[in-house]
Amino acid sequence: MRSGQNEAEIESEQSHLREAIELIPDIVSRFPAPRVEVRREQSPEAISSLAAPIQVVAQSTPLQLPAISVEKGDSLSDVISKFFADQWGKNPRRLSEVREVLQSYGLNYPKQSVAVALLRLAKASKIRRFKSEGGEYVYTASMSAMSAPSQILILPDTEDAAEPDVENPANV
Repeated sequence: MRSGQNEAEIESEQSHLREAIELIPDIVSRFPAPRVEVRREQSPEAISSLAAPIQVVAQSTPLQLPAISVEKGDSLSDVISKFFADQWGKNPRRLSEVREVLQSYGLNYPKQSVAVALLRLAKASKIRRFKSEGGEYVYTASMSAMSAPSQILILPDTEDAAEPDVENPANV
């Protein structure tokens, strides 16, 4: 059941179905009201006065699924590469986030398998791997994957290049 939603199941014989349907508003009125959590922002003075030290951890973006299509023959590395080729992969992602997204696609892999696939992709420069401020490894799209040119055009130096003969029809 999703938070904020309630559910009830009503069974009835067909002859009493109309009575059961008429009971629905009364049953719904007995559901508990949705919980609303209110958080207050505290001033920096109030935070610094707390007895326990506060550790600031870099927050990643909320879980949002990459828009990819998983093909039947895709390996774990192929799927992870697709994740990081998507906009989703431009933000640093922890191993746990990669596993959550894999699971959302119905792909359940052991933590160690995902960790090894991420490490291999990083060593092959297909993704980047670095330690976050908290000391945990995070992964992001590699710069070469994001901006790899499809063609490289090499032009001769303008000083050394012969000027084209515009008058010659063969050069037009």
